[in-house]
Amino acid sequence: MEYKWILFCPQLPATPSSPRVTVWRRMHSEGSLGLDNGLWLLPYSEPSLKIISEMTEYVRGQGGSSKTFLSNAIDNATEADILERFRQERAEEYTEIKEQCADFIRELEKETARQNFSFAELEENEQDLTKLENWYLKVQNRDFEPGAPAQETAQWLQKCREKFQAFTDAVYQQEDPDHGHKMRFDPGKLDQS
Repeated sequence: MEYKWILFCPQLPATPSSPRVTVWRRMHSEGSLGLDNGLWLLPYSEPSLKIISEMTEYVRGQGGSSKTFLSNAIDNATEADILERFRQERAEEYTEIKEQCADFIRELEKETARQNFSFAELEENEQDLTKLENWYLKVQNRDFEPGAPAQETAQWLQKCREKFQAFTDAVYQQEDPDHGHKMRFDPGKLDQS
């Protein structure tokens, strides 16, 4: 078998449930594969060992215990299943990012069609692009076997950057010192009834 795996087996008290949720969230955020009965699997690496060390301390601090094992799959079918599950989880994450990229591009196109070239709109979209880029980096960091989904997502992000740059150029070209043009999109007071 090609891979070595870290198997993390935390045991936490039944109540409160918040420590179990914390373990679940952290292990998912690190790209760990959840197996049956609360077991977690990560590819063997120094960063994975650091995560498991931190989680072991956390579990102990919550009145629980844990066991950690270094293992490998006993047969090719098991390893293929594990790898496919990791690929599927990353592919789902990349799909979510691509969906948000498509929304981002539609938003820029909508604001361009409205000629809403305000600095406020520019800042809002810049923040959205930064969030997309950071999200991609997080997923990429936990993707130990990047493939087509990672490449497709990188292409979507590049398209977002290009569209954002075009929007930025338009904002600077359309700068309106008296702000009168941009105020036409003000929805006005909120009806309190």
